[in-house]
Amino acid sequence: MDQRRVILAVFLMLIVAVLPGILSKPKPADRLPSGLPDSAAQAATPPARPVTESPAPAVRAPIGTPVTLPAETVWVTSPVYRYGLSTRGAQLVAAELVQYRSFAPGDSARLVNLIPDGGPLLGSRLVLGGDTVALSDLAFTPSRQGSTVGFTAPLGSGSVSVTYRFAAEDYHFSVEGRIEGLGGGGVLLVDLGHGLRSVEAEPMADYREYAVVTKADKTQKRTFASLDPGERIVLDGPFEWVAVKSKYFFAAVLAPEQDARPFAGAIVIGQPRDSVPVTGLFGTRRSTLATRTVVVTTIAVPATGDFHYDVYVGPFEHQRLAQLGHGLDDANPYGWSIFRPIIHPVSVVVVHILFWMHERLHLAYGWVLVFFGVLVRMLLWPLQQRAMESQMRMQAVQPLMQDIQKRYKSEPEKLQREMLRLYKEHKINPLGGCLPMLLPMPVLLALFFVFTNTIEFRGVPFLWLPDLSRHDPLYIVPVLMGLSMFAVSKLGQRGLPPNPQTKMMLYMMPAMLTFVFLRLASGLNLYYAVQNLISLPQQWLISKRRLATQAR
Repeated sequence: MDQRRVILAVFLMLIVAVLPGILSKPKPADRLPSGLPDSAAQAATPPARPVTESPAPAVRAPIGTPVTLPAETVWVTSPVYRYGLSTRGAQLVAAELVQYRSFAPGDSARLVNLIPDGGPLLGSRLVLGGDTVALSDLAFTPSRQGSTVGFTAPLGSGSVSVTYRFAAEDYHFSVEGRIEGLGGGGVLLVDLGHGLRSVEAEPMADYREYAVVTKADKTQKRTFASLDPGERIVLDGPFEWVAVKSKYFFAAVLAPEQDARPFAGAIVIGQPRDSVPVTGLFGTRRSTLATRTVVVTTIAVPATGDFHYDVYVGPFEHQRLAQLGHGLDDANPYGWSIFRPIIHPVSVVVVHILFWMHERLHLAYGWVLVFFGVLVRMLLWPLQQRAMESQMRMQAVQPLMQDIQKRYKSEPEKLQREMLRLYKEHKINPLGGCLPMLLPMPVLLALFFVFTNTIEFRGVPFLWLPDLSRHDPLYIVPVLMGLSMFAVSKLGQRGLPPNPQTKMMLYMMPAMLTFVFLRLASGLNLYYAVQNLISLPQQWLISKRRLATQAR
């Protein structure tokens, strides 16, 4: 819905910017790979129960036989995360982010936990020929040394060990494993679970962003919503990383080295769709949407039995992921695919400017948006001035243009030459009145994606606004934006020839754009309202000059 609103908003703003100038001028003349069992793509086991002190005893069992023992959770904490690892399957059952709070109904003010109920991450299955060993069902014995946590479990006549190595203030950690006594290599299936838990106040906006993202030569995304319940697809690799994402958070398994591609492929299975609440202008309704999808990736295990991969489970911070490498920051790019080559670079520049102003000037993000809006309008002031002067010159020569059109209406080529001569003689650029008005559009569109995808704005308050990334609950800012837009248009039409279409647009466009912007991010509305308010003095000066010119 937000994307449709912004497309409509951009279309309407283009009309507002271009059409008045036009109306004031005279009319011219899949497939499945072999060897992967169906059980490989099943959902992971339920999460482990809370921590107890003693480790589960080691129990030997035949290959593939699950051991049903009470599971315990080993916690690893730092200033930025609190990860929980279960002794059942040595898998990740909790990923709490210390610096972020959940806004989800019934979960508000708690730490963000990215692991959904019933869907632990990093559960594993080992495929050996036609046999499947469910490592996620084994009872492991934990050991710990600082930020390194190891797990071992018997497996047939051999054993399996998994070691997690964490960094103090980074959501990026490594997983190393060794399988002994089985003879020969195999394929390890690493489970990315059912997606990520929704922790947003408006879950529908979160669920729309749920997707499986992979990187081979380039990044590719498959949204959960595009999968039918029960549909199974196989993504052919090899991949450098495989990930699942929500609106602001991200879980990925990735190669330890840059440009390596250890993941042979990925299996994705659509799950039954859930009914989620959707809050709009006219109350709350429920909508059915794909919110869960099983994602499993495959990695080859050599005859030595060793395997190694890295993991990122945390917020989607563009700067952090860009420093981590692997092209991870491209998993949540700014802009739709068709406009991405234009919008993404503009968005990156805008984000860096906003971050710089926030950090160096020590301003709250709300004031950063206000000053950024003033800065953009000041930079465009000279271009806007020239555009208005071009429009006034165009209006002044309208009688000459009409005379040329009458004299050469039956000679199109001569008419064109005379019109070009007139433009050159009076220093008129036919597009000069429109292009400066269109220049702010890429910045406005970039800011839409910035507020949609940039976690730094999540939950940031300003004055009465509880969250700059969500709509204004009192609708003050969008109404102010609409009124300021009406004032700009009203001043811009002073001194122009009467035109019924232009007069109709004066009232309709601000009203329509106000309705479109009502549910968009309040930060976006704030920026656009500031743009309009700063434009008022210039519009007043230009209209005053236009009226003085007409009087002379």
